[in-house]
Amino acid sequence: MPGTIGAGTGDEAGASTGGEPGSLRRTLTFRDLVVYGLLFIAPMAPVGIFGTLQAASHGAITLVYVVATVAMAFTAYSYAQMVRVAPQAGSVYTYARVGLGEGAGFVAGWMAMLDYLLIPAVAYLFSGIAMHALVPSVHQWVWTALAVAVTTLLNLWGVRVAAVVGFAVLALEIAVLAVFVVAAVAELVAHGAQRGWAAPLTGEGGFSVHAVLSAVSVAVLSYLGFDAIASFAEEASGGTTRVARAVITCLVVAGVLFAVQTYLAALLAPMTAAELAAEPGEQGAAFYATVDAAVGGWLHDLVAVSKAVGAAFAALAGQAAAGRLLFAMARDRRLPGALSKVDAGSGVPRRALLGAALVTLVAAVWAARRGDGLDQLSSIVNVGALTAFALLHASVIGWFCFRGRSGVPSVPRHVVVPLLGLAVVVAVIAEASAAARTVGAAWLAVGLVVLAVQYGGRARGRAARD
Repeated sequence: MPGTIGAGTGDEAGASTGGEPGSLRRTLTFRDLVVYGLLFIAPMAPVGIFGTLQAASHGAITLVYVVATVAMAFTAYSYAQMVRVAPQAGSVYTYARVGLGEGAGFVAGWMAMLDYLLIPAVAYLFSGIAMHALVPSVHQWVWTALAVAVTTLLNLWGVRVAAVVGFAVLALEIAVLAVFVVAAVAELVAHGAQRGWAAPLTGEGGFSVHAVLSAVSVAVLSYLGFDAIASFAEEASGGTTRVARAVITCLVVAGVLFAVQTYLAALLAPMTAAELAAEPGEQGAAFYATVDAAVGGWLHDLVAVSKAVGAAFAALAGQAAAGRLLFAMARDRRLPGALSKVDAGSGVPRRALLGAALVTLVAAVWAARRGDGLDQLSSIVNVGALTAFALLHASVIGWFCFRGRSGVPSVPRHVVVPLLGLAVVVAVIAEASAAARTVGAAWLAVGLVVLAVQYGGRARGRAARD
């Protein structure tokens, strides 16, 4: 196998850094890594898009999530391959840098930055909206700003503290999901299903491959966040094997949770997929309407509170990952060097975290004060991550087939799997909205200008020295 960039391979790399001044500390366990990934994804992520996917897939929503889990497994596999090669903070930025070169690494980091800075803003806005619904006397932008402040303080306190609090919140979310599952099963036993037991897998009124694949292109966006685990590679104890295992574990657990909750909700939904398609205004609240009709208002409120708290802590994990990305790019002099400083007391990249928090706060509060803020933010957050995923898959091929120091690549592992993952990502980008593609292209263009300026500055510096 080709040599590892950094300090050793496998578990040896896990013990090689973390004690030097200015380095990140290796304190995160396997459980902590999975917690960060699941927090970012959110165990009940399908709640908000349940109605949309029901309508788009003609009722085959559970099959949609099964297919989406398999599709994202290719990306998880590529992360698992590259985290062993480059066990440093920065995630896809670092992987593209070693697999494809400095320029591609910068582009990957630049595009991932768009995702890591704005997805937390969307999550904070979800939290603000949910809390405003529960306490209407306080404007949603106030709740949104408060969520940013609380989670930023936890991130600044230290990665272990944030992980412990995050575990408690994740346990609460899973407990609420368990209550829903038990209540839904009890309702099905007592009164039966609203439609056929196989409908969530086969569709209502006929199966459509095109409808399912179209819905999959939306459903894969529920998984954005499991990749954040790789951002903590320098802070994980036990080596890169543990990080790779956490990435795969997080994806599998999320896939199972998504499939179970959508299957039960689809069986109990009072509206058919055709009715939801005919009334788009009902799609956003379809899951809550199902809970109300089948179980009762008490569970509706419980799910709403869980979503409010869970969204804020999904943003906490996203903000932490964004801070590590900015830290890694600054350490390589791709961003201002001040962002590469590590706080001696907490062991976290404080300035990078504060920078990420500031951008997220501005975006989230701006959106919270607009009627169309959620739509505006949601339309642009995905293209950055998907472009970074594409470069990740290319990095696997680049490193193992061309840039690795030794060894012979395995064609199935290092070529076929990444190519399949790349095909999935390209297909999803093709299904993205025109606004999302436009913003993504504009962000990429700005990044290329920044890259050209950096290369020009370095070339002038070398000429001056010569």
